[in-house]
Amino acid sequence: MIAVAPAGAPWADVDVEVEVHRRVLAAPSIPAAVAPGAIEALVREVAPHLPPDAVAGVARRVRARATGLGVLEPLLADPTVTEVMVNGPGAVWVERAGRLVRTEVLVDRPTVDRLVARVLMPTGGRADRSRPLADARLPDGSRVHVVVPPLAVDGPCITIRRFGARSVDLDVVAGVEVADLLRRAVAERRQIVVSGGAGAGKTTLLNALAGHIDPDERIVTVEDAAELRLPGRHVVRLEARPPSAESAGEVTIRDLVRAALRMRPDRIVVGEVRGAEALDMLQAMNTGHDGSLSTCHASSPTDALRRLETMVLTGADLPLRAVREQIASAVDLVVQIARRPDGSRRVVAVAEVDPDPDALVRTAPLAAAHEVVRPPSRPPRAPFP
Repeated sequence: MIAVAPAGAPWADVDVEVEVHRRVLAAPSIPAAVAPGAIEALVREVAPHLPPDAVAGVARRVRARATGLGVLEPLLADPTVTEVMVNGPGAVWVERAGRLVRTEVLVDRPTVDRLVARVLMPTGGRADRSRPLADARLPDGSRVHVVVPPLAVDGPCITIRRFGARSVDLDVVAGVEVADLLRRAVAERRQIVVSGGAGAGKTTLLNALAGHIDPDERIVTVEDAAELRLPGRHVVRLEARPPSAESAGEVTIRDLVRAALRMRPDRIVVGEVRGAEALDMLQAMNTGHDGSLSTCHASSPTDALRRLETMVLTGADLPLRAVREQIASAVDLVVQIARRPDGSRRVVAVAEVDPDPDALVRTAPLAAAHEVVRPPSRPPRAPFP
C-alpha cells in the first residue's frame, strides 16, 4: 500500500493518481467520493505539497477513471475528434478532419476489458464469447460498437463514433445553389432520402436538412441510436432498444416507425433504414406524412432505390412492380453525400425520382456538387412559403 508522502518528498503524479483512485473505489459511496471537491481533498491529503494545477490534473484523471471512460476521456472531450478506435491492447486511434491519427494513448488488455464493461453497463448489455457483438450509446449520443474475442482476434475492439455537439448548416456540406435547392425542397415538403457510404456524413446532412423544418411542426424521429438534434419546439425522439442479455425486450426500428404513425406526426424522420422497416417508412410517406426524411447506405441515387427495393422485399412478399410503385410515389429526391480524399463531407449529387415505376432511367440529376442543373419537375407537396 502507498503511504502519504512526507514533507519534502513530493510524490510523482502517477503514484498519487493510483493511490487516490484506490481510495475512491474503496469508499463506502463512490458518488460521494467523486462529488465536486471530494477528490481534490483526497489528493491534498495524499500529497499535500502538490501544486494546485497538479492537484486539479490528478483529480480530473481520477474522476474520469472512476466515472467515465478513463484514458479515453481526453479524446472524447476533444471537439476535433469524430471517432475513437480501440483495436485491442496498444495504441488508440482517432479520426480528425476525416483522417486517421495514431495517438499517444496506450491501453493494456485489463483496461480494454474495463472500458467494454463500463460502456455496456448502463444499457444492461454484455459482450462475451456467446455474444461477441454489442452496441451502446454514450450519454452525449455517441454511438459505440464493441467486438470481443473470438471474433476480435487481437483483443476487444471498441469503436466510438462521436456525434458533433454543433449543428452543421447546409452551406458547409453543399454549394450555395445546391444548399438553396435543398432548403426549398424541405420547405415544399418534398420527401428526401439521403444516401452515402459508411461515415460519409448521412446523419449530419439529415440533421442539417431537418433543421430547416418549421419549428412548430410535430416531428417524430426514429433512430437506432439517438443522434439527431433538431431545433424545433415539438420534437419527439424515439430510440430502438437491443435485446437484453436474456434475448428479451428488443424494440426494432420497424416497431418504432409503426408507433410513430400513431403519434400524430407532421413529419417522420428515420435516422437510417437497414431492413424491413423500409416498407413502413414508404407507407408513412404515402399516407399523408409529407416531408418525411430518411437515410440509407448506397453509392449513388440509383443504387439507393435498388437498396430500398431489396430492403422492402426482405420483409414483405410483394411483387417487384408494387414495390417500385411505392418508392416512385413516396420518394421525391435522393441526395448523395460522400467523404472526399481530404476528409471533408460534401453533397455530390441531387437526383429526382421518376414518378413512373416503369421508367428505364429511374432518377434524373438535379444538381452536381457545385451547381443546380435544373429545378424539380415533380410538383411540390406544399407551396413554398
